[in-house]
Amino acid sequence: MRAEDLILISVDDHICEPADMFEGHVPEKYRELTPVVRDEKDGAVQQWYYGDIRGRNLGLNAVAGKPPELYNVDALRYEHMRPGCYDVDERVRDMNAGGQLAGLNFPNWTGFAGQVLNQGPDADVNEVMIRAYNDWHIDTWCAAHPERFIPLGLVPYFDVERAVAEVQRLADKGCHAITFPENPEPLGHPSLHTDHWDRLFATCQDLGTVICMHIGSSGKSAFTSHDAPASVPMTLSGMSSAYAAGDLVWGNWWQRFPDLRFALSEGDIGWLPHFLQRADHVYKRHHGWTQAEMPEGRLPSEVFLERTYVCFIQDPVGAELIGHLDEDMVCWESDYPHSDSTWPNAPEFLMETIDAGLTQEQADKILHGNAMRAFQFDPFAVRPRERCTVAALRAESPDVDTVTHVGRRADERDLETWRTYAPPAPATAGSR
Repeated sequence: MRAEDLILISVDDHICEPADMFEGHVPEKYRELTPVVRDEKDGAVQQWYYGDIRGRNLGLNAVAGKPPELYNVDALRYEHMRPGCYDVDERVRDMNAGGQLAGLNFPNWTGFAGQVLNQGPDADVNEVMIRAYNDWHIDTWCAAHPERFIPLGLVPYFDVERAVAEVQRLADKGCHAITFPENPEPLGHPSLHTDHWDRLFATCQDLGTVICMHIGSSGKSAFTSHDAPASVPMTLSGMSSAYAAGDLVWGNWWQRFPDLRFALSEGDIGWLPHFLQRADHVYKRHHGWTQAEMPEGRLPSEVFLERTYVCFIQDPVGAELIGHLDEDMVCWESDYPHSDSTWPNAPEFLMETIDAGLTQEQADKILHGNAMRAFQFDPFAVRPRERCTVAALRAESPDVDTVTHVGRRADERDLETWRTYAPPAPATAGSR
């Protein structure tokens, strides 16, 4: 196998949505309630607002093309990031430069599961804005280059019946993936272990819609202490997926919805064999008193591996342990434009993972085939396969400058930004 011959489809990239994204997608009745980008701090910062609700950072970790000394948690204005972060045509050119055929793009300013648009005080307005976001995403962003983007929809999960209706509407538009909180309880909704979500799960099963759970979408991250350095939660980021996997592996819905499929986004895979071994141990030793039940008496690991997609950016350990996973349920992700991404050199970095233990057949499944099947996506119907390789795509955009010549040094921003993400220091006796 050679890097230039690979065909790459990512199941986790991100959009830093353009300021005009809602134009033409919000009914006149609700036009004045449309989310907008506002200037803050005398124009030094641009920020999305949904009414009085402040959105997530405009360009969260949008550092593609920047050297490590210019990495920071966020870009404060559109001009602080490369155009491929928010311009779909430039995104495709960046994908070409990185040898990437296609990608599934998670939202940014709304939160990775659309949390901001689910938090407004008026349910009808929330639903209108979520639908408008989806229409922009599918009809403008994805439709501009249909063979290059896998559609991903938001749902109004604050109301299950509205969510069900939107999943059906999305499927009618050719979208068979939704983003959903990895744990809805911290967001004020019933946990996954209730029957509250049964109607949504049933609809997703019937339509073949995959429920994608991105790390951080529960509103929580892996903080250990208020003064822990940034490296601590960054190292522990995959543990967010481990927590979500803990809920999924013991889900009480598997017997009711055997064809339902979830996807854990941005969690890596090397930790999974031990996690599943532990789950099987717990089942064998403790199910007598925990009353845990598995479909047809199977082991938790068997059910999880059969029904949950997992992914990685660069994971040689996971490749070495691929025999402990289901190779039909493993995918690759780019994570563009975030700092964990290996863009534009993902093909070259991937060779280390492939050489750690993947056959040609396994690599083809993991790097593109599984994503195509999971999300009912067929780029080869539009673009001949021979034009989908790393070499062919790079040849289409040889002029792309993969160095991003804008940004601020890390020491100009990191401490201030980090404090906005860190939890408050615990109260002391003297401060009460």
